[in-house]
This record gives sequence, C-alpha cells and structure tokens, in this order.
Amino acid sequence: MNWKRKAYGGVVGLIGFLLSPLSWWNDLFINVPLAIGFAWLVSLVYKDAFIAAAILGYWLTNLLGLFLLQKGAQKALTEGDKPYTRKCLVRDVLISCLYTLLIVVLVKLGWIKPVTDYFKDR
Repeated sequence: MNWKRKAYGGVVGLIGFLLSPLSWWNDLFINVPLAIGFAWLVSLVYKDAFIAAAILGYWLTNLLGLFLLQKGAQKALTEGDKPYTRKCLVRDVLISCLYTLLIVVLVKLGWIKPVTDYFKDR
C-alpha cells in the first residue's frame, strides 16, 4: 500500500478523532469552543439563535469528526474507498445527541452565553 495514502489517512483520522465524541476528554478544548464560536457568529446576526446555533455547531463538529475518523481509517487501512452509509450517519447523529446535553447544561447554568452578554454592564 502507498505510504502517502497511509500518511494522509492517518492525519485525516487524527483530526477526526480529535473532533469526534470518542475523544470526550478534549471536547471542552476543541468541540465546545468551535460550537460556541459558531454560535457567537450566528448570534451577531440573530441573538435569540445562540442556544440553537451552539447545539447545531456541536453536532456538526462531532459528525464531522466521526466522518473524518472513518474516512481516515479507510484511507490508511484499505486499498479502496467505501461510501458513508445511512446507518453510519444515524449512529453518528445519536452519539452527537448524547454530547449535546453538555452544551445545554452549560448554557442553562450561564457559563456559556452570547458574546455580547459577556461585556454588558461594563
């Protein structure tokens, strides 16, 4: 097997692992900040969409991570490429739903809020 294919698959897989729910230990350092950044951008246009955008952003980072992890492993370990099936997508969505609770709890506790709320009353 081509070493470039293995290296490319390894890098894609590593990025996918870091974004996926399998790396729960670094969610607070990668996925949640990406989700909150996405929510901040959305809330600049429509402030009331902050919570929904944070949840959507978190789901998207987890789905992207699982997709990249799968594709990276396929690249590194096989000769050919396989399609991303509907079954894999459903599984990835369900896993992401479980991690969504983290964002909801942090927002409800007031630890995460729209970026403009951090600078109120100053």
